[in-house]
Amino acid sequence: MTSDDLLARHRAVLPSWMPLYYAEPIELVSGSGRRVTDAQGRTYLDFFGGVLTNMIGYDIPEIREAVERQLRTGIVHSSTLYLIRQQVELAEKIARLSGIPDARVFFTNSGTEANEAALLVATNHRRSHQILAVRNSYHGRSYAAMGVTGNRSWTASALNPLQVAWLHSGERLRGLLARLDESDRIDAAVEDLREVLATQTAGDVACLIAEPIQGVGGFVAPPDGLFAAWKKVLDEHGILLISDEVQTGWGRTGEHFWGYQAHDVTPDLLTFAKGVGNGFALAGVVGRADVLESVPAISFSTFGGNPISTAAGNAVLDYLRDHDLQANAARTGAILADGLRAAVAGLDCVAEVRGKGLMLGVEFVRPGGTEPDPALTTRVFEACRAGGLLAGKGGLHGNVLRMGPPLTLTEDEAREGLAILVDAIRSCASAEVAA
Repeated sequence: MTSDDLLARHRAVLPSWMPLYYAEPIELVSGSGRRVTDAQGRTYLDFFGGVLTNMIGYDIPEIREAVERQLRTGIVHSSTLYLIRQQVELAEKIARLSGIPDARVFFTNSGTEANEAALLVATNHRRSHQILAVRNSYHGRSYAAMGVTGNRSWTASALNPLQVAWLHSGERLRGLLARLDESDRIDAAVEDLREVLATQTAGDVACLIAEPIQGVGGFVAPPDGLFAAWKKVLDEHGILLISDEVQTGWGRTGEHFWGYQAHDVTPDLLTFAKGVGNGFALAGVVGRADVLESVPAISFSTFGGNPISTAAGNAVLDYLRDHDLQANAARTGAILADGLRAAVAGLDCVAEVRGKGLMLGVEFVRPGGTEPDPALTTRVFEACRAGGLLAGKGGLHGNVLRMGPPLTLTEDEAREGLAILVDAIRSCASAEVAA
């Protein structure tokens, strides 16, 4: 079977709104470490990790063996109506690491479900369906999660079960706060929050949900400390803070284990997903017991925290900590960030290289300003693939090249990927100038 045959079959039975990467989509058939191989035998260095999900890499013996041990018991699924040792052990680890006092953990299958559960808990706890969310955010594809997503490209319905009021994101390139000096942005964001509460809500708001670094939004980060400044206002009103750590968690930013820790604050709830399962469906929400217990009926997740996924999760978390992958993310991320910034200096088609650790974005614009250039982004994206590197795309305008390699990335692999990236950017930029 050829890739073209599979592509035709894909288009015949799957919806058109499910995007495929590349002008000639590829099928990945094997992987090892940080590399994957497609159906044509071409091997790539993976700098996107299944959208920041294959956090430890591919074919990791410790994870494979943990899953195989569970498979050998014959119990793939039991439902949470029975005790699951792997689930309890993983919940204990996550509760300790969360930084939230007297924490409880509820497992789901995806980040969307985790955020949906967090919103359920928060609205029940506060007896209100009013939510504060952030512009340019992404929190999932389900009804409520989509309702608090501030990105038009990902908002597939105008219908919303929640009443949402929107805050400025703190983006450095565009928007009202971008006009201010860095030192003034937090004060302006707090003023914005107070005005939104006074003018767009009835006062009894349930929560603010926010990403420490906006993932789909193009790895846009507010100034460090913004969450703490917001929370002082939230606490005046009893409003909960939910930190969406689906992409920023588990040490990916290098400087902290959770993204919220850059803000010197502790959220009331945090959601997690992606990397902790390293490809197995595993996600959840952590919160204070008094908050997470705010569900006035029976509820559970049929597959959430099942024996297989939590066996993988335990192995992932143990491997992550045993190998200090947070420090590795800081070290290899610095190689990429410093190298990229030096290489693109003087290129007026690159507005910004941003991010933390192994969560990096390059934003492309038309020369002479900040007008997004998604076409150039696509050309660089395709050139990276041609050079043997898989990256991602994102941003509100589709003009950000996103990189979220496995946290096991080596220094040599970081330099290898950097060379491919730099060549792709320079060659495409030169072609644009020539045209």
